[in-house]
Amino acid sequence: MKDALRGKRRARQTGRKSATTKVLYLEHDDDNLYMLKRRLERCSDFEVLAAEDSERGCKLAVTERPDVIFLDLEMPVTDRWEPLRTLKKDPQTRNIPIIGMSAHAEASEREKAMATGCDEFDAKPIEFENLLATVRQVIAKPK
Repeated sequence: MKDALRGKRRARQTGRKSATTKVLYLEHDDDNLYMLKRRLERCSDFEVLAAEDSERGCKLAVTERPDVIFLDLEMPVTDRWEPLRTLKKDPQTRNIPIIGMSAHAEASEREKAMATGCDEFDAKPIEFENLLATVRQVIAKPK
């Protein structure tokens, strides 16, 4: 699935229908959610589902089967690693790539996220082009 996003863009330019990448974004901050959702949807290659709390996000992951999950690692109420553990433990969601996101950009945060089950990690504020490259990378990996 290399260059999946580029292939979708090419298909759109030639008039052929192409599937979109379904993203589930678990984010409690309305501004972050709005900004990233709008930018992704402008690419026309993405369908973005959103959840403002971990419980709803985990349920959406099961029912909607997204291609990739963006997980804010600073979600309120629950232990910050609990949604990640829940998603990776469930047979219905364990193979969905998860990109952890945090404003804590130090190496230890990335290491902890990866050790806990994230497939990748991105520091906030998000650099959009880097995030797109990360999405391409994680969805191209064999499951």
